[in-house]
Amino acid sequence: MTNVITICQKELKSYFSSPIAYLLMAMFAIVFGFFFWNAVGYFVNISFQSQAMGRSFPMDVNEMIIRPLLMNVSVIGLFLIPLISMRLFSEEKRSGTIELLLTSPIHDAEIIIGKWLAAVALYGCILLISGLNFFFLFAYGKPDWKPLVIGYLGLILQAGALLAIGAFVSTLTRNQIIAGAVTFSVCLLLWVFEWVAGYETSTWASVMGYMSVVRHFEPFSKGVMDTRDAVYFASMIFLGLFLTARSLESLRWRA
Repeated sequence: MTNVITICQKELKSYFSSPIAYLLMAMFAIVFGFFFWNAVGYFVNISFQSQAMGRSFPMDVNEMIIRPLLMNVSVIGLFLIPLISMRLFSEEKRSGTIELLLTSPIHDAEIIIGKWLAAVALYGCILLISGLNFFFLFAYGKPDWKPLVIGYLGLILQAGALLAIGAFVSTLTRNQIIAGAVTFSVCLLLWVFEWVAGYETSTWASVMGYMSVVRHFEPFSKGVMDTRDAVYFASMIFLGLFLTARSLESLRWRA
């Protein structure tokens, strides 16, 4: 466990010692800030219109602002996650330090989990920026905080699953651009698989629909935590890390 924490700290430090972390946080802050401003503006506009027309009715802040914003963050993650995971192992292969890493007395599982946890931690730091926006929402409104917490849990689980897949992809090439592009393609496919189930009812379409991250994240965005969705993300994390371990094992034999 000590080796895992050490590797995680080293990897996280490497993110913040380069422009990567700050660039990703700035990008997220700008994009999410626009989404937040637009969602609040729409909510206020609808509220004023209903009052002007004498149709005053309760406005659900969670349903009209928080839930759409959580879905927006999930979409933004499709672009940020490949940028985070693309350097996990491809940079080690490019610089030639992968051989030193694999021949060290540290177990492969400790290396993989440490790097993966660092990537998840960086994504968590990025999500904290959205918390600043929600702070103002809670300061001037009265939303329910429980669905927001469950939504953030869903975002972390989704990111953990996609980052595990990205870690595996990064072991296949020494080119970070290729690793990022392939990871983005896989993440996008896992996002749009749900579309097939919308017009096809066969078994293979149902399987593809079940594999979609949208289907399993949407309940979290509603503030509902289903064990089946948590098991799905946990299984994706295990599969991604398992494939990463097998890929590193093959690299060890080549070394």
